[in-house]
Amino acid sequence: MTIKPQQICIHAPSGKQVLSVNTHEQSLRLSDLLRQKGLPLNIRCGEEGACEGCQIELLQGSLRTLHASNTVTAGSTPSTMLACQHRLGPEPVTLQISPRSLAAYEPAVLNDFRINIPYSQNPLHETLNTSEPTIGAAIDIGTTTVSLLLIDLSTGKILANASTFNHQMYLGDDVITRINLCRKNPTQITQLQNAIVHDTLSPLLKQAAKEVNVRLRHIACITVAANTTMLHLLVGKDPSQMGTVPFEPVFLEHLQLTLQDVGLDQPFNPNATLHLLPSAAAYIGADLTAGVLVSGLCYEHGPSLLVDIGTNGEIILTHNGILYACATAAGPAFEGAGLTHGCRAGSGAISHITLSNNPFNVTLDIIDNAPPTGICGSAYIDFLAQAARIGLLTPSGRFNLEHSPEAKARLQPTELHGRSFELTTGIVITEADIAKLLQAKAAIAAGILTLLDRCNVSPTEVDRLYLAGGFGMNVNNQHAITCGLLPKMRVDQIELVGNSSLAGAFVALMDRHLLPEIAKISQHMQTIELNLDPDFENRYIDELMLA
Repeated sequence: MTIKPQQICIHAPSGKQVLSVNTHEQSLRLSDLLRQKGLPLNIRCGEEGACEGCQIELLQGSLRTLHASNTVTAGSTPSTMLACQHRLGPEPVTLQISPRSLAAYEPAVLNDFRINIPYSQNPLHETLNTSEPTIGAAIDIGTTTVSLLLIDLSTGKILANASTFNHQMYLGDDVITRINLCRKNPTQITQLQNAIVHDTLSPLLKQAAKEVNVRLRHIACITVAANTTMLHLLVGKDPSQMGTVPFEPVFLEHLQLTLQDVGLDQPFNPNATLHLLPSAAAYIGADLTAGVLVSGLCYEHGPSLLVDIGTNGEIILTHNGILYACATAAGPAFEGAGLTHGCRAGSGAISHITLSNNPFNVTLDIIDNAPPTGICGSAYIDFLAQAARIGLLTPSGRFNLEHSPEAKARLQPTELHGRSFELTTGIVITEADIAKLLQAKAAIAAGILTLLDRCNVSPTEVDRLYLAGGFGMNVNNQHAITCGLLPKMRVDQIELVGNSSLAGAFVALMDRHLLPEIAKISQHMQTIELNLDPDFENRYIDELMLA
């Protein structure tokens, strides 16, 4: 059968679009096809069909299922389906894309940070006494987002900041997916390197330089902090071995290269130096070693903690001058992945929830006061804490059917997810959502308790808990404690440090004596494998309950 070029008619919140599709593109997953056409969806599960962030509605025509190649036609039940599990059929189609399926791709990148250590103006690159400026760049490469600062190295003044998405997400949404891509097809290493170097860093540097009238050839030195996988992909190294036991990276140490080494030539200065900050382990990257430095954790006697809550929750403890580190597989629930109406923070996302009794009432904070499209992680933390406090949730995470009539009116049985609670029209939290959130919070909490127990320290004895990253900047600290995410802590113990990865890249650029300090941190950090700790599983099970 000859497959002819066809069209897709898209109904999206931004309006109606008609996309032309060639014969080669018809074999792609529908989610990949839409991504290539500039409509990336809210996928956070590596296209495994688990996060439900790519829901579409088939209004006209037919699609084929990804594996069985069965045909699904418009008007069939259910009419909604996952774009990552379907491809085009032989005829034109009309699709409806919901606001939630597009909600993830509004940038929300953190450039704010706190530096708790002194640093001098003694930059990595020697500034020359000439009429031309000497510019440096500090960069944080996150799995989803990239942030940078442009700095005048002669004065230490920050000239510009800029941020964008890591274009690797169009190939794979998370670290594990990108590692698996490289393992299955080594040519993907080059594609992923091009995505970060040419599609992300090059235009971002050009954008920042243009805003402040800086010539690209004046950028003489760049420092980069990132997780270990992102650093490997930046320099084109295969990260595959970090995906299986014993999780061995190709390198952990500080690397000094040139821009030319990673493919950045004219109009950049190809001989400009590129410094990759050192990592400690496969899942304790330079973003964490940088955070340990700038928070001041490495100089504390302790006990103190640095916690970065994400898909891999990284936890660092200092006690009696020794650094202990672990990474716990919390999963992407706090990013909204796999939850009925979960989404990343962006316009229309419910960012905070307030529940009250006597009378029962629900108040929602929505980003940009836009029509609600979904629920982001900080709001889920609010719900867990407050629903447990007012008796709407039982300690096991089930809805209390004996609560007030107003609350019971919002509860509905669902065929697949037990009961659901309606926050507002069309947006619910199900008991299955709560179970996934409890699993994520239990993983973080059990990791914290395991490190503390290793040193015979109780949570109340912790001097300071440094909370890093964007999630930490937006979550209600008391609610994080109440629901058990930060078990048995107090609000006065918590200090927000923001994007400590970017802060570490900045101070390493500005003070050449601090790069050896980060190297020392990476070399002396003791990494704890939680799967080998005999008590971790029991702690995890205990922490599945709401406090």
